[in-house]
Amino acid sequence: MPDRRWYVNTATGQVAQGKLWPDTCRLGPYATREDAEDAWATVEERNRAWDEDDREWRRWYDDDAQ
Repeated sequence: MPDRRWYVNTATGQVAQGKLWPDTCRLGPYATREDAEDAWATVEERNRAWDEDDREWRRWYDDDAQ
């Protein structure tokens, strides 16, 4: 049975159904083509949130260390 989920090639930005590329250059799976096309925006959004979490954690750590 073919894989009908969507993936993004991280090297080229190409979006396609199925695992056409090695794991090392593939994001996914995504349920829809639109979700796959928005993958980099999702990555950036999550990275910003994680960076903020890290800053908050460091503030707590620095406050406790003093």
